[in-house]
Amino acid sequence: MSQPLMPMATAVWLIDNTSLTFKQIARFCGLHDLEVQGIADGTVGQSIAGIDPTANGQLTWAEVRRCQDDPSASLVLSKGAKPEQTRTKGPRYTPVSKRQDKPDAIAWLLRHHPELSDTQISRLVGTTKPTIGAIRERSHWNIANIRAQDPVALGLCKQMELDEAVQKAAIRAQKNAPAQPESAPAEDAADSGADVENPADDSAASDL
Repeated sequence: MSQPLMPMATAVWLIDNTSLTFKQIARFCGLHDLEVQGIADGTVGQSIAGIDPTANGQLTWAEVRRCQDDPSASLVLSKGAKPEQTRTKGPRYTPVSKRQDKPDAIAWLLRHHPELSDTQISRLVGTTKPTIGAIRERSHWNIANIRAQDPVALGLCKQMELDEAVQKAAIRAQKNAPAQPESAPAEDAADSGADVENPADDSAASDL
């Protein structure tokens, strides 16, 4: 067996619970890259519930972490692997019914909070950086139908989570802002070469 059982459901889970690239997930599940991107965008597999390949022994978290650290690496199927309960940091799980709302939420965040990093948006909405980039560059295949909507209103994240992300982004921007040069002290008139009135001239003028 060269690919996991129920590859589409496995791909759904990997997208929602890891930061693996589309290509890595596509290779592992025997899918096309565009199919995996469609799942991430919420246009493919909307009714498919994700299946955890680490829970059914087809993949280990160690293997997931290895490939997350090296985007060029390929996942290796391991039927006898023992599942671990630790979850790596990656996009949050998004209910099937809300996946189609992700592009709208991304568009809203890019418009109203451009200070947020792609990583922050990814964690808030549960999406991937390539999808964020495509919407930012307006190269997303469904860009004509994307309507910016507040992710909090859509139920994709909580207001407290959004506020916290915005606050962190503001602190980061402040730290990275170039230091403003201090204004140079005013130079003495004599040093600056400025014209200085000569009292002798004034007295001479008054004698005329």
